[in-house]
Amino acid sequence: MGGEQGHRVTVVELLYLEGCRGRERLLPVVHQLSEERGVRLLERRIRTPDDAEAQRFLGSPTVRVDGVDVEPGAAERTDFGFKCRLYRTPESCCAQMPAEEWLREAIERAQT
Repeated sequence: MGGEQGHRVTVVELLYLEGCRGRERLLPVVHQLSEERGVRLLERRIRTPDDAEAQRFLGSPTVRVDGVDVEPGAAERTDFGFKCRLYRTPESCCAQMPAEEWLREAIERAQT
């Protein structure tokens, strides 16, 4: 994707299931980071189990930066499905959203 001056625009995707509490908590954080870093934010609702498989969806909410999941080690996972997602963050063993530091680091990597 090109910006006004031909620069590549970093895209942050928030994939979610309707009614996901983690998404509701995560959305303000992702919006703020998107504004701070000048990235494009796309929200994508996963509607069916087939959609979840096709999108390689690890659960709701999932955040990807330029197509890469922000959770360390997520690339090796294959447990895709139409489900909620819990994260093992540095702060919690069962968080409903990824660690903010993972989001920041993923955006920074994409922009360098």
